Amino acid sequence: MNGLERKLINTEIRQRKEEGCNVIDISARVKAALESKASDLEMSCLYDELMSLPIDDSFGYLEPSVIEEIKQQRPDALRKIQFSEDDEVLFDRIYGGWLGRAAGCALGKPVEGWSKDRIDKLLLEMDVLSLDNYIPFKDGLIREGLRTSTRGNIEYMDRDDDMDFTILGLLALECHGLKLSARAMAESWMENIPVGMLCTAEHSAYRNFSMNISPPESGIYRNPFREWIGAQIRADVFGYATPGWPEKAAELAFCDASISHDKNGIYGEMFVAAMISAAFVHTSSESIVVAGLAEIPMKSRLAEAVRKTLDWCKEGKDWLYVWKRINEFYGHYDSVHTINNAALVVMGVWYGEKDFEAGIVNVVRSGWDTDCTAATVGSILGTKQGAKALPHKWVGVLNDHLKSAVSGHSDNKISELAQRTLLVSKTITNPKERKEKLHLSKNVGGVWELTSDWGKNILDFEKGTIDFSSESRGVEEEPTSLWSCDYNHPHINFSYGVNKGSWDQRLDFSGTVNGDALEGFYNPGILPVIGRRLS
Repeated sequence: MNGLERKLINTEIRQRKEEGCNVIDISARVKAALESKASDLEMSCLYDELMSLPIDDSFGYLEPSVIEEIKQQRPDALRKIQFSEDDEVLFDRIYGGWLGRAAGCALGKPVEGWSKDRIDKLLLEMDVLSLDNYIPFKDGLIREGLRTSTRGNIEYMDRDDDMDFTILGLLALECHGLKLSARAMAESWMENIPVGMLCTAEHSAYRNFSMNISPPESGIYRNPFREWIGAQIRADVFGYATPGWPEKAAELAFCDASISHDKNGIYGEMFVAAMISAAFVHTSSESIVVAGLAEIPMKSRLAEAVRKTLDWCKEGKDWLYVWKRINEFYGHYDSVHTINNAALVVMGVWYGEKDFEAGIVNVVRSGWDTDCTAATVGSILGTKQGAKALPHKWVGVLNDHLKSAVSGHSDNKISELAQRTLLVSKTITNPKERKEKLHLSKNVGGVWELTSDWGKNILDFEKGTIDFSSESRGVEEEPTSLWSCDYNHPHINFSYGVNKGSWDQRLDFSGTVNGDALEGFYNPGILPVIGRRLS
C-alpha cells in the first residue's frame, strides 16, 4: 500500500471536482507535496482531506448512492410489463442479447480507447470508412494480439472483460437469484476471476476486498475510478434475466455496481440493465431509453446527459451531428467515463432502431471506449430483435464460441450461456420455480445429518432445505433453502446462504458420497464435514 495515495491523488482531484467539490486550494497543496516528495503519511492525510470535501452549494445535482435514496429520486414510470412470449421466443431474445453484445465488442476491440479522428484515419487509409463489416487488420497500427477480432480473422469471440463480467453476473444469479447482494457479488468475483484480469475501478475494489473492506466502502476507498465505465459494462445479464421488469433489473445491477462504483458509476449499470429489460417489451428506441432513464435519479449528471442526447437525436439530423454535440458537452470526461460513453450508447440505440449494423458501427466510429459502447448497443438491439434476426455477417463468424478468463469458463458456447440465462430468468420472474427445479434436479436424495465444528444440521434433499435448529444451543431456526445442488456419483456439491442481517453469506459444500456416509468441506474456510443418511 506504500505510495498508493501518491499514485492516485491527481485522478482523485479530478473525480472530486466532477462530483461538485471546490478543489482549488487542495490541488495546490497536493502539487507542492508531490514536488517536495512528501512522506506517504502526509499524502495519505491529504487524500483523506480531499475525500472529506463537501459538495459545493452551487452544484446543481442530487446523486445518492443508496438504493432507497436512488428510488426516491426517480421519475414516475411503469416499472414492470408482462412479457408473455413462450420459452422459445424468450431464448431467442436472450441469445440475441448475448450474440449482439459479442459482435459489438469484437467490432470495437481493435480500436479501444482511440479518438474518432484516429479511427477515421485508419478506416480512410484502408478504404473502409463506411465500415460495413469488422475492422480489417493493419500491421503496425493494430496490435497483433487483436488480430482475432479483425475482419477475416474472427473464429470466436476472444476473451474480453466486457464478456467476462457478463458470465460472472450469470454465475452470481445462478447461485443467488433474487437474493443477490453486493457482498455475494464481491465473493463471486474473488472466487471466479483473477485480480490480474481487472483494471481501474474493478482492480481497486478487488484490492479492497482483500483488505476486508466490504461494499459499499469497497467502491469508494482509494478508488478515483468509481464513476468510470466499468460497472456499466457489467449490466447486461441482469437485464436478460428480468424480461419486461426494468425496476428489478436495475436493483440487481445496483448490487453489482455498488461493490466497485459510486454515484453515476452505479447509475450507468442500472440504466443499461433497465434498458435491456425494457427491450424485451418495447420496440421504439425512445421508449427503451426512457425506461432506463426512469430507474436513475432525475437530477443526476447521467440523467441530464441522456435527456440531452435524446433531444439531439430527435432533431432528425445524422449521427455525426449528435456525436459533435456529445463531444462538445461531455468530451471533457475521461475516455472511459460512464457519462460520455452512455451518451454514445443512447445515440447508437437511436440510430440502430431498425438497423443493427448502424447502431454498433456509429458508436465505434465515435471513439472513446469503443468495445464497451458497441457491446452495450449490440446487446440492447440484439435483445430487441432476437438472435434469428441478427445479420449473419456480424454474428455468424463468432461460431457460437466465446473465450473467457472466468474460472471454469475458458471456452463457452454462447447458446449454452443463453440457455442458462433463460433458466435463471424463469427463477427470477417466478421464484417458485427455483425450489421446484432444485427438488427435481439430480441429487443424492434422502435426509442426512451433517456434523462439523458448527454443530449438527439436517439436510433434506427432497425438500431442498438445510435445518440449523440445535437443541444444544437452545435455538430454533427456520430451515434454509438450498441455492444449488449437483450430484455426479460419488461427487456432490451444494450451496446455501447464511443470513447475516443485510446480506446472505454463501457457503459451498464439496465432497463425496459412499453408501450412507458423506464427507467433505465447507468453503469459505475449508471446514471439514461428515454426514450420515437418516432416511
